[in-house]
Amino acid sequence: MSDDLKKMGYRLRPRTVEPQQPGRIAFDERGNAIYAWNEDQLGLEGEDAERARRKALDHPGLAMVEDEPVADAPIRNNDKGLKLGYNPYESGLLPDKQQQVPKKKTDLRELSKWIEMKKRVQDSSDE
Repeated sequence: MSDDLKKMGYRLRPRTVEPQQPGRIAFDERGNAIYAWNEDQLGLEGEDAERARRKALDHPGLAMVEDEPVADAPIRNNDKGLKLGYNPYESGLLPDKQQQVPKKKTDLRELSKWIEMKKRVQDSSDE
């Protein structure tokens, strides 16, 4: 069918329909960003205007939910908190430094004694 229309000289252009926006971002005389409503009714004050604004901005995929924290919920452990840094929104319980197994320290005095002994053995074998 599109080939027949092209032969007759018609061009087909796909239509793109953008969803109607209730308003747009504008700037006031001082340069501050404000939201300018497309309809005068949405810019009015009062309960009816508030309901109309909420209906205009309503999106079917979104919902307002206020989650109450569970009173008896245990505090989660944050094992990465000491390595990655403190995040107040995902802090959890930081592990104690005492619980971490400390790395065994190398005794450098023993190492220096061993190096000196090695040098003495080397010097005595050279003579």
